[in-house]
Amino acid sequence: MPTEKLAHDLQAVVTDAEDLLKATASQTGERIEAVRARVEESLRLARTNLNKAGNQLDEQVRQHPWTAIGIAAGAALVFGILLGRR
Repeated sequence: MPTEKLAHDLQAVVTDAEDLLKATASQTGERIEAVRARVEESLRLARTNLNKAGNQLDEQVRQHPWTAIGIAAGAALVFGILLGRR
């Protein structure tokens, strides 16, 4: 089912973002700390929402497809920012 793949992909993005945050933990600076704090909060909210969605993910994605696209785009933006700082 396509929505199951989407849920799996979103979970992978959250996990990868968490791993990226851990890998860049030694990076310092005001700007990186601000970005890291925003990413951590976004990831916390994303993980909470993914856990709540469970079996209702199919319905939610069908009702709010742009939200799912926005989350993926936001995660890609964060990855780009963090990787660009290296």
